[in-house]
Amino acid sequence: MQTVRDVMTTNVDFCTPLDNVFEVATKMKDLDVGAIPIVENGELLGMITDRDLVVRGIAEKHPGSNPVTNVMSDHLITIGPDTSIAEASHLMAEHQIRRLPVVENGQLIGIVSLGDLAVRDYSDDQAGDALSDISEK
Repeated sequence: MQTVRDVMTTNVDFCTPLDNVFEVATKMKDLDVGAIPIVENGELLGMITDRDLVVRGIAEKHPGSNPVTNVMSDHLITIGPDTSIAEASHLMAEHQIRRLPVVENGQLIGIVSLGDLAVRDYSDDQAGDALSDISEK
């Protein structure tokens, strides 16, 4: 059985609560990613997605100097590294999310995305099913 640990991205860049929205947007652009975790002392506090930047930042007319804590999502669904790929896919579909932070002993150790699931040798097509479920709702 493949686990999240087998497919997750481990080299995860992050911002801290001291950063502002402009710094997050720049990091997203530089890294070509759609989400940045907000971490303090290794502990995951929240995530900012490109959608968060638009909806809670630009659309609310907050400046780029706005603190990340005003824009981030802080009610997160997380997963442990030894969770099965099937369970990860199920959680993504159930909660309509494309990325799951991987947390172990309270510390962020990686992120698993639909893309991580889709590019692996994953014979039962659960990543595709999860993406279909997310896209339909």
